[in-house]
Amino acid sequence: MKWGWFTLKLILIAICAFGGYVIGVSLKGEGIVVYWWAPWAGVFAGLLVGLAGLSVEKVIKHIPLKLLTGGTIGLVLGLSIAKLIAVGFASIQNTTISVVIYIILSCIFGYIGMVLGSIKVEELRFPNVPLLGLGRGSRPHHTTQILDTSVIIDGRIADIVETGFVGGVLVIPEFVLQELQHIADSSDPTRKVRGRRGLDVIKRLQLEKLVEVQIDRQDFENLSEVDAKLVALALRLGAKIVTNDYNLSKVAEVQGIKVLNINQLANALKPVVLPGEILRLHILREGKEQGQGIAYLEDGTMVVVENASKHLGQEVEVSVTSILQTTAGRLIFTTLKDGEFSRQH
Repeated sequence: MKWGWFTLKLILIAICAFGGYVIGVSLKGEGIVVYWWAPWAGVFAGLLVGLAGLSVEKVIKHIPLKLLTGGTIGLVLGLSIAKLIAVGFASIQNTTISVVIYIILSCIFGYIGMVLGSIKVEELRFPNVPLLGLGRGSRPHHTTQILDTSVIIDGRIADIVETGFVGGVLVIPEFVLQELQHIADSSDPTRKVRGRRGLDVIKRLQLEKLVEVQIDRQDFENLSEVDAKLVALALRLGAKIVTNDYNLSKVAEVQGIKVLNINQLANALKPVVLPGEILRLHILREGKEQGQGIAYLEDGTMVVVENASKHLGQEVEVSVTSILQTTAGRLIFTTLKDGEFSRQH
């Protein structure tokens, strides 16, 4: 597929260069005095026009289709208004003045129309047309999700992608890559390991090709914080943000951005434990209170066992009494079963 696009671009440039050559040769037939190098200058000019056309692709491919549609409609309306106003100046005898006025009016009203069209299109209520991405109820064919630095370093996103629960397009902003590189180049060994792990996770996502991974080159020079840039990019692309950062999640949600928090997902997938349920656990250490023992479920959930300090290193059966949900996760309180408690005494 990449070779196909590359060939198409070469053909486009070749056509532009050939067109420039033809124009340079044709000038002689119009009775215009031209130099011998005019056709080759036309080739060079054609190459520049072709390259300029290809460069526009990099700019517009990141702009939502809705904004492009609104901007184009606004541009056409603006140029139409400029044409109508210019009719009033048609009576001016000086052709140069008339042309200059028309150019100025076209630039002013074309710009105003394009800007207003791209902004005000959000207020319109189009019928649902999924192909165009217009309408209040429409949804894009592919869901776009922006990965932040924390979720890349965490690494679990790669495992989730492998399961097939995350699809669509994963966008990694270039400023996030730069932050990862800065962390990987740190003199702190811990930060260096974290940065290199993040870069390895990106490489893994690209090699597995289970989802489309895009590196977004857009930047926001007026913003210095990476989190602020992530929010601005998500608003521009109409994308979700995948993160583990609690503060970023709240800021994004306030601005109406959908956030996928991996930690919340992990908590939601933990096995359900109900009061009265019997568990068999291995007591690993003593708790903070006298007589308490501490054990862990397979998913890492901490379990506090009353009167179990004398069973360190042993497996015991416990009964769940209560469950406490905290910001750090779940905390399960249990007591020894009657048989275990009687053997202790």
